[in-house]
Amino acid sequence: MENIFERQGEIAWCPGCGNFGLRKIVLSAIKELNLDQKNLVFVSGIGQAAKAPQYMNVHYFNGLHGRALPAATGIKIANPELTVIVESGDGDMYGEGGNHFLHSIRRNPDITVIVHNNMVYGLTKGQASPTSQKGMVTPIQVEGVFETPVNPLALAISLDASYVARGSVGEPELTKELIKNAILHKGFALIDVFQACVSFNKINTHKWFKENTYKIENHNPEDKVKAFELALKEYPFPLGLFYLNRNKIVFEDNLPLYRRNKESLYKRKNEIKEILKSKK
Repeated sequence: MENIFERQGEIAWCPGCGNFGLRKIVLSAIKELNLDQKNLVFVSGIGQAAKAPQYMNVHYFNGLHGRALPAATGIKIANPELTVIVESGDGDMYGEGGNHFLHSIRRNPDITVIVHNNMVYGLTKGQASPTSQKGMVTPIQVEGVFETPVNPLALAISLDASYVARGSVGEPELTKELIKNAILHKGFALIDVFQACVSFNKINTHKWFKENTYKIENHNPEDKVKAFELALKEYPFPLGLFYLNRNKIVFEDNLPLYRRNKESLYKRKNEIKEILKSKK
C-alpha cells in the first residue's frame, strides 16, 4: 500500500548510510499511526540527518545548526493541534544544540525528538561529535578523542524528561514502536537512534552497533533510579524504553494563553485584533 508520506526523488546520502534505514522506520511509524498529513510538521537543524524531512512528503522547517528545538517549541505553542517531530543528528542536537536540549527538557513541550546518533560529524567530514567514543582518531582528533562522551539518555533522565528511549537501525521493529509510542506520548519524548556513518566512522559500523547492543527486558520505565542506572550501561548498550513519566504538565498547558482558552492562537481572530489595537 502506498505511503502518502514518502517522497520520490534523489537522496543525497552516501550508499549504505544508516540514514536510509531510519528514514524507512520513521515513514513506517507515521503511516501506521495514520497521522493527519495536514497537521504534521517535522523540524530539523543542519547536517546529513537534518536533511531527513526534505526526503518525506511532510510540512517541515529546516533551521540553523543546533536550533531545531526552539523552533519546534514555538511551532507547537502557536498551534498545539499539530504533531511536531524533530529529526536531527547527534552533533546538531547535543553539540551546537546542547543548551536548547537541556532547556527543552525542562520546559517539556509536547514534541517528539528523534536523534540520528552515528557518533561522528557526517556533513562536515568526520570530526568527533559529542557522542564519539574515547580513543577514536579523526582528521581533527589525530591522537584520538580524550573527552568523555555525552550520555544523552542519562542527561535526559536526570532532568526528568518525560519519555526517554534508545533505538537502532539494526532493530527496525523495536525502533518503530519506540517512535510510535513517543509520538502518542504527551510531553517531551527523546529517541536516540544508533545508525552507522559508513564514510567517516569506520569503528562504529552497522556490525559494531549490532554486536554492542541488546534489548531491555524486565524493566519498569517508571522507576527513575533504575532507568538512570540502565542509561549508564555501555559495551553493550541497552535498547528500548528507559524512562516514562506520564504526570508532567506540558509546556503549552503551563502558559497563561492556554490555561484560559485551549484554542490555537491562529484561530483567535478577535483576540489578535485586540492585541494589535493595543499596540497602536
